[in-house]
Amino acid sequence: MIRSHVLICGGTGCTSSGSVTIHDLMEKELEKAGLSDEVKVVQTGCFGLCALGPIMIVYPEGIFYSAVKEEDVPEIVSEHLLKGNIVERLVYKDSVTGQHAKSLQETTFYKKQHRVALRNCGVIDPENIEEYIAKDGYAALGKVLTEMTPQGVIDEIKSSGLRGRGGGGFPTGNKWQFAANSVSDKKYVVCNADEGDPGAFMDRSILEGDPHAVIEAMAIAGYAIGADEGYVYVRAEYPIAVRRLKKAIEQAREYGLLGKNIFETGFDFDVHIRLGAGAFVCGEETALLTSIEGKRGEPRPRPPFPAVKGLFGQPTIINNVETYANVPQIILKGAGWFSSMGTEKSKGTKVFALGGKITHTGLVEVPMGTTLREIIEEIGGGIPNGKKFKAAQTGGPSGGCIPASLVDTPIDYDNLIAIGSMMGSGGLIVMDESDCMVDIAKFFLEFTVDESCGKCTPCRTGTMRLLEILEKITSGNGEMEDIARLEELCNYIKSASLCGLGQTAPNPVLSTLRYFRGEYIAHVKDKKCPAGVCKKLLSFSIDPDKCKGCTACARKCPVGAISGKVKEIHVIDASKCIKCGACMSTCKFGAIHKG
Repeated sequence: MIRSHVLICGGTGCTSSGSVTIHDLMEKELEKAGLSDEVKVVQTGCFGLCALGPIMIVYPEGIFYSAVKEEDVPEIVSEHLLKGNIVERLVYKDSVTGQHAKSLQETTFYKKQHRVALRNCGVIDPENIEEYIAKDGYAALGKVLTEMTPQGVIDEIKSSGLRGRGGGGFPTGNKWQFAANSVSDKKYVVCNADEGDPGAFMDRSILEGDPHAVIEAMAIAGYAIGADEGYVYVRAEYPIAVRRLKKAIEQAREYGLLGKNIFETGFDFDVHIRLGAGAFVCGEETALLTSIEGKRGEPRPRPPFPAVKGLFGQPTIINNVETYANVPQIILKGAGWFSSMGTEKSKGTKVFALGGKITHTGLVEVPMGTTLREIIEEIGGGIPNGKKFKAAQTGGPSGGCIPASLVDTPIDYDNLIAIGSMMGSGGLIVMDESDCMVDIAKFFLEFTVDESCGKCTPCRTGTMRLLEILEKITSGNGEMEDIARLEELCNYIKSASLCGLGQTAPNPVLSTLRYFRGEYIAHVKDKKCPAGVCKKLLSFSIDPDKCKGCTACARKCPVGAISGKVKEIHVIDASKCIKCGACMSTCKFGAIHKG
């Protein structure tokens, strides 16, 4: 009889930290201790606290062990699982309260979260369909097929206020209605699991931790619009997600939950996987459809929209992973339950991939309308190393930078657009005072230039010209006219590009110009980078009052740019200095300054 369950995170983050080895070692140690029949080890999806991996939760106590190492496993088995003694040194210490949090629910990270799309991640074995079924899995599909009409399903999704979680926030029910109204003997349901934003891993984590939720939702969508076939377009570089998705589809077919005559209702629906090669533009729906068809992933002009003429020329709905993950719960618990969360125009919750200069990087799911301050300070644990919060980038390369002055802005679709950013798929990159906002804009433009498909001139050429101007400014050759040129070019690109990639590409530049124009002016007029990031604008000097003449900096300098004898003041030759910063990191007396 099983008396304890050991849940070990099997998401990409913890896997990269060695959780698979921890899992295998735990099973071996349990066998040695004669506990294999009493303790079950389960590899789950992501718990959310990615920076603390490998993570292990021991039930029924719910004890939360973090950063577990191989040498810790025998102690956990002998002390906790054999003797019942908690291994206190491995229990997570909350960075906000300073107290040991013996369970996930006690952590500050979890207290303000409300998990809907992530409800099963870190809770069930994603490779066991029976565990999903035990958590009401496929009950929504059964309800839909036996109790509801297709139009009734669409009306429920409309009433819930669910909007697309993939970027634009288009009302999901309206999209399904358009496809249902389109007359055709063949229709398709497509899941966009491409997720190419830098720092975004929400959809990947859902597929790794709860793949059946997406499969069930796609079947529900198929019934609603009259489709019998679906495709999941997922990046080939997400091997764990792909493997678990394949297994989930096989299990669903085996249990009669995909295929012919589901629940003996006469409804047929099956799902296929198409692997993407990692092109960011294929996150745009028409480019994605083109790629599934086996062609070069380039966007198509709209209209016609996919709901009228999509995959293989047939009516098609496309939603992303997170959008689908909400659907079964809406059907089971009702539109009113879902719409009771969030704001007036942005219902429900949103999953964010929290990264950058933040204590707790990871996945969070909060009700729409939660402020940026709550996410950063209370859930994320604040900015590490005593630094100050400077800005947050939402929406990835398509979004914008939100300054510290707007940290109390409630996050929803409309508020973010109003302040020059966007929700995007949910990447949230936190920046502190050591970040240069001109350099940040340049980073995202470099990504966009690389990822542009090249089909339309405004995006192909315009983003390159934007990047050239930013490189000119960060190298110290900028002129004041360049700032005006940046704004003018941004507006041309936004209005003339063919697809969403080009239309939103200027957002990082426009938002940093809007809120951090002073940094652009400092780069141009003063030839200085206030944050000390842009290498060509840096200069290093030695403070004669602090220099001890220890020679450590001179010995460390790779180009011999520092001169001086022992116990004498040293000097940096600016003409030789390559601005690598090695001297500054070597000096123990704080005598070297960067400016």
